[in-house]
Amino acid sequence: MKWLIKTISVVFHPIIMPLLAIHFYFKKSPRFIPEDLVYAKLISLFILSVVLPIMVYFLLKTLGKTESIHLKTTKERILPLLVNCAIIILILYRVFPENQIPELYFFFIGILLSSVTCLILAILKFKASIHLIATGGVFMFFIAFAIHFSININGSLALFAIITGAVATSRLYLEAHSVKELLAGLLIGIIPQLIVLQYWL
Repeated sequence: MKWLIKTISVVFHPIIMPLLAIHFYFKKSPRFIPEDLVYAKLISLFILSVVLPIMVYFLLKTLGKTESIHLKTTKERILPLLVNCAIIILILYRVFPENQIPELYFFFIGILLSSVTCLILAILKFKASIHLIATGGVFMFFIAFAIHFSININGSLALFAIITGAVATSRLYLEAHSVKELLAGLLIGIIPQLIVLQYWL
């Protein structure tokens, strides 16, 4: 059971969630997007949102700035969150500028707002769940996507609701967060996506 719980936390790790959301968008969107552009965007996003953060983590670990990938203390979180904000800004300028695919541009604006909020809370010594920030933000984006394009993706939404619950359960079981920290993370993920809806929905 513990192996399964740990697997859930790893498979649905925060650095993977934006890539999952963008892949979902390209698969389900009725908007015509050239296939070569889709591949270029996915590869660029994979490098910036997955490969680069992993490299930064190992650099920080080598420099003694963090002890583990779990970032157990608020102090350990500050520098990685700062780097993450910089990466998101880079994604906004180079991968998903506003004039290309507005839905994805504002999705990442929401992610940036969530990351900044999480960073501020870390400075204030509060450890919101980054796992729930990621799943909450993606779940809200999926709901907005369905409304925007008038597409029935109830099956996908139900599956992702189960995934969100499983992630929350795994974080509790592993004693990585309290219920308060999980709830805060979920709200920090959802609310910024709600805020940016007015610009693209």
